[in-house]
Order: sequence, then C-alpha cells, then structure tokens
Amino acid sequence: MNLSSAYFICLLISATLFSCSGSSEVNPGDTAYNKGDYSGAVVSYTESLQTNPTDLDLLFGRGRAYQELGKLLESQADFEKALSLDPKNFQVLLSLATLQLEQKSYASALLYATKAEEIPGAPAMASFLKGRALHLLGMPEDALKAYGNAIQVDRSFGQAYLNRGLLKVALKRKKQACEDFKLASALEYPGAAENLANYCN
Repeated sequence: MNLSSAYFICLLISATLFSCSGSSEVNPGDTAYNKGDYSGAVVSYTESLQTNPTDLDLLFGRGRAYQELGKLLESQADFEKALSLDPKNFQVLLSLATLQLEQKSYASALLYATKAEEIPGAPAMASFLKGRALHLLGMPEDALKAYGNAIQVDRSFGQAYLNRGLLKVALKRKKQACEDFKLASALEYPGAAENLANYCN
C-alpha cells in the first residue's frame, strides 16, 4: 500500500466516521486538527486528557493527530486505549487497521478490519480495508470477495472498484477488470481512467 493510498484511506475515515461527543462545546484539539495544526492538536488533547483520561473522543483525536505527524507508536497506543474503552467502536478499529497497513503488519490489519466488518452498521471501509489486507497477504480470492462486500455496502465506492480491477488484472481476468475500471471511471475516481486506457483498449 503506497503512502498516498494510506493517506486517502485515513482521510476517508476521518471525514466520514469521526463523530464528536454529544456536547456542543468544541474541543480546542479538534479546532487545531481541522486547521492542520497537528502538533497543536496533540498539546490540546493532552491537556484535556489530564482531566478526562478516559474520554474516547479525546484519545481518538490525539491518536489521529499523532498519525498525521508520523508518530505511529503513539498513535497506536491512543487507539488501543480507546478500543479498550469501547471494543466495538468501528471508527477506532478502522483507524487501527489503517495504521497496521501503513506499518505493513497485514495480519494485524486483517484482524482489526474483520472485527470492524462484523459490527452491525459498519461502513464499506471495513470490508475495503479487509480486502487490502487479504490482497497484501497473498489471498486474492478472499480479497476479491471483501472488495465485493465493500461495493455492496456502498455502490459509489470508487476506490473499491479500482482496487478490485487491479487485482483482477493481476489474476489475468482482463474483461472483468475492465468492467471495474469503467465503473470507477464513471465515479471519477483518480487513476481509474488511466487504468481503463492502459488495459481496456
């Protein structure tokens, strides 16, 4: 998984899954994070955690800020503590799965993504990350199934079509791959049109 893919997945998780607590008060850490001031966000989250050490949103927020700063061990520690507070929180599970993919710990990524996928109402990203882990573990048929599950949950998931298409190319299923590239291209997913042109002329 290249860094741009990992970054895009992190962005997707952050944009679509992160939910603030029920309080209408905005934490300074969230404000700093949203401005791209990740070091400032870590400082603010840390200060807030001194009085609320078991606040899941604060731990998750600081974990995301650490991840943006490339401090993966600190990020993982915060995500794991958040998970201990809420073992069925798919936001945290998906963040851990993404972190493990970044560190090439594919079996761990598969574990976290599978746990997330099993939670009722889990987003398509859970199956997608499971597919990525299976793909990188050399289990292509299982990966295809996981990508397919992601698409069933979200028919407009361009990245899932593209990744499934690329895997089908590797498996020499060109016709099927071209169908996925066409769908990804119709959704204007980056790279889809180029792969359609490369493989489907």
